[in-house]
Amino acid sequence: MATAHKNTCVSGAGGASAPEPTPRPARGSDGDVPSPENLLREYNELRARFQRTTNALGSAAHDLKTPLSILNGYVEVLHSEKLGPLNDRQREVLRDMQSSGKRLQQFIQDFLTYSALETGGLRMQFEHGNINECLSEVCRLWSNHFQEKGLALYFLANDKLPAFPFDSPKLERVISNLLENAFKFTPPGGTVWLHAEPHMWDRRAAAVPSTAERRRQNLSHPNSVKVSVSDTGPGIPAEFHLEVFDDFFRLPGTESQEGMGLGLAIARRLVQGMGGKIWVESDPGVGCKFSFLVPYKPVPDKPVTAAASKGKNR
Repeated sequence: MATAHKNTCVSGAGGASAPEPTPRPARGSDGDVPSPENLLREYNELRARFQRTTNALGSAAHDLKTPLSILNGYVEVLHSEKLGPLNDRQREVLRDMQSSGKRLQQFIQDFLTYSALETGGLRMQFEHGNINECLSEVCRLWSNHFQEKGLALYFLANDKLPAFPFDSPKLERVISNLLENAFKFTPPGGTVWLHAEPHMWDRRAAAVPSTAERRRQNLSHPNSVKVSVSDTGPGIPAEFHLEVFDDFFRLPGTESQEGMGLGLAIARRLVQGMGGKIWVESDPGVGCKFSFLVPYKPVPDKPVTAAASKGKNR
């Protein structure tokens, strides 16, 4: 490793010694430079304001949830023709209403989850289970959406995965968010793969396991499961591989896509709440592969907070 050398200034006058460093201007007491006490007070005020804003968002989302559920229920009743027959145009309008209602319901759920993550109100609840059943259920829920868009969705259960404790609803949310991301950005005719396998996670290694690391792993004693969602979409430039997991982040040129940029951010926090990690491997034009690890041995029960999860993938 290169050794750092201190820069030495030599005067141009023959034999003259190097001039003394110019002292930095004294900081005046005119308020231009805030004191540590003022900085701490402003920081606490910003934190309190952010907390109030987050709580307000969560409250507003919660207040919207009930009337929207009622509206969706009425639309479903009308669509079932229990209140009378419908013509083709009416069925088409009701289908559009159902689709819009479900999208709005998803936005509200994202806000509620985001609010719970920000305030530390979300806790993991680990139960012994079979992760293959969890993955299969998510695929079943997304299957019709993929078929309607002309996308192929492949998943094959892995018998080598043992039963272990995990939070099934939150794991399903992570997988659903990754499938939704692949669904939005993969063009018709494309393919999406969902895969899970046992994995030996060396926590001392780099954040993203390299090919050399995978060759060194002793897979006879795996300590985690690796779940991956791959697609044939446009890919993500390398400079955005970390930013895609930030709150409300949208790739340049994708502003017209639906959503608020919370799907991957929520997935990151939920995975880290399970004691795992998540990353993406991609190059422009060759698709994306989002992967995450979940340890077989769960972390102690604790709230999933934004402060605890920010920056851990960096």
